[in-house]
Amino acid sequence: MLILYVIGILIGIIIIYLVIVIFSPGFLVPKQPIPGLKSGAKGKNKESPSSRKDVSFEVGGLILNAWLYLPEDLSVPVPCIVMNHGFGGTRDWILENYAIRFLDAGMAVLTFNYRHFGDSEGEPRQLFAIKSQLEDCSAAVDFARSRAEIDPDRIAIWGTSAGGGYGLAIAAKDKKITCICAQVAGLDIKEDGKLALKREGLLFILHLVMHAQRDKGRSRFGLSAHKIPIVGKPGTLAIIIAPGAYEGYAKLAQAGFVNEVCARAILTTGGYSPVNYAKNVHCPVLIQVCEKDNLVSVKSAQKVAEILGEKAEIKRYPIGHFDIYTGDHFEQAVRDQIEFFKKHLK
Repeated sequence: MLILYVIGILIGIIIIYLVIVIFSPGFLVPKQPIPGLKSGAKGKNKESPSSRKDVSFEVGGLILNAWLYLPEDLSVPVPCIVMNHGFGGTRDWILENYAIRFLDAGMAVLTFNYRHFGDSEGEPRQLFAIKSQLEDCSAAVDFARSRAEIDPDRIAIWGTSAGGGYGLAIAAKDKKITCICAQVAGLDIKEDGKLALKREGLLFILHLVMHAQRDKGRSRFGLSAHKIPIVGKPGTLAIIIAPGAYEGYAKLAQAGFVNEVCARAILTTGGYSPVNYAKNVHCPVLIQVCEKDNLVSVKSAQKVAEILGEKAEIKRYPIGHFDIYTGDHFEQAVRDQIEFFKKHLK
């Protein structure tokens, strides 16, 4: 009887906790807006290439908007690189900087916005769910293969940061993927989590989880989403508050960037971790590592490379996570990517 009494008390405490967390009005989180760069600002392409076409494809009844870049010489079907951006980003950020270089090298490129983000459909807005984004990437690959201008047997997947490991997850099942580029990729959720725990501490992580529970619980009752900033300054409440992250986003974000995400993102990994897919990947993989990265684990890249064996090619750069997107570091990284793609997409 005592055990049942204790269990009853615990259940009652949990119910009270969830009621407070889900329905209490006292969970407002200060916004941390990022203005974003205007089109044509320093470090951005001043104008889009004439070969860029507005296209779209459907996933689960939702329309995802995309840009398809096609080389001028289309006498024969060309290879295509499907690109995945990072956490909270959209296709109008840095992807076109890479796409133009790949285009000049004779390759088609497809960039797109995941559902719930940018100008793609999906409610609630700013809902990050890895399972959905993997489905979106697979649909993008299928769309590329359906185009007469593209060789369906020469498709590569490119991803950066939070989307950097998506190629591994897709290629583990889709054996027709020709090659993968994983740039500053989150490759091991556990290792990345250890970095955040060491940096922010357990209380901060528990605080994030509480906000995630509020958002998830509210969704169960059909209530409005509870959102928190994607990135914030150290000491504030946001998904990412690593030193330099807020400034890094500010240098890349375009005008109109919404620095918010549904808080349930903390709970939606669903066991996803790219390292777990590596053993089933049978195509070449370029892994680009920033040795001073404080967002994703550097050691996880070596772990994935060891699993991939001779299929892996690692490039290391003595810089931080956001440094690879601009200046000379971008130039070196994109040269390495073009060399890799030319080798395997020929």
